[in-house]
Amino acid sequence: MKYIIVAIILYGLFFGMCYLGTGGDKKNMKSFYSYPDAVQIKIRQNNDLSKMIPVKPSYLKSFLSNLMLFTIAFLVIGFVLKLSEFIPAFIYLLILGEGLNLFDLLIIDCCWWSRTKRTHFTDIVDDNDYHGISKHWAAFLRGIPVFACAAMIAAAVISAII
Repeated sequence: MKYIIVAIILYGLFFGMCYLGTGGDKKNMKSFYSYPDAVQIKIRQNNDLSKMIPVKPSYLKSFLSNLMLFTIAFLVIGFVLKLSEFIPAFIYLLILGEGLNLFDLLIIDCCWWSRTKRTHFTDIVDDNDYHGISKHWAAFLRGIPVFACAAMIAAAVISAII
């Protein structure tokens, strides 16, 4: 039961971070490259919004920053749950991470993010522009190795220390 409670807490915190990271053009611009191409084109054509487009981070930088973030999160979770053996710790953390990745794709991206006005730009009002899933699907696929590596590193560290 404690494993499920930890997952619910993690998924809730992740959704909270996504919610707090949106709302208004300036905040939403941080996720510019997650928006469908139709929205990105309209942003580039808008004089005010185009000035706020951030520099696109490299895949390596995104991979490493997410790897560090989730390895630390998994280490904390592993120590709290006292996951002392490598294989059970790795399996639990892998399921937890890939579950979070799937939660991000299905619940946050497909159900909430693409449909809420909170993530919409003030000058781009057509709801249909926000419903493209290809960027979210690509992010899901890029997340698979991140969570696998984070689970492996955290499980190895935890099993060596506990």
